[in-house]
Amino acid sequence: MVELSTVDEGALERTLNEWTAKGWNLDGIQFAMRESSKRPAMAFILFTREGPPAEHDEDAARGRLLRMSETGSPTAALASEYAQTQAEWAAPHISPLSAHERLARLAGLDEPEPREEGLTLEPEE
Repeated sequence: MVELSTVDEGALERTLNEWTAKGWNLDGIQFAMRESSKRPAMAFILFTREGPPAEHDEDAARGRLLRMSETGSPTAALASEYAQTQAEWAAPHISPLSAHERLARLAGLDEPEPREEGLTLEPEE
């Protein structure tokens, strides 16, 4: 199984070409979707090949687990991003925002510009 965190036509094509050249056969592709987007967030490409089963390499497995514990896995990062997005969308229901503040948040501004209050214009003479 190959895990892709960048899912586009080029990444899929490169991965398929690389692994089929090594003698693997495409078994299937599964996509992980985000609720907020129609594009897949991740792809899992499954390959198989004939031959004797792979030997169990406990040291290599421990090494991979150690690397994942230090750097994190793309799947864990995706889950964290999803939880953060859900929390951000739920936050406006807890503390109401003005329309101006909400638009600033949606635009990605850290701090909205302060509103000018109490401004009166004098008529021209």
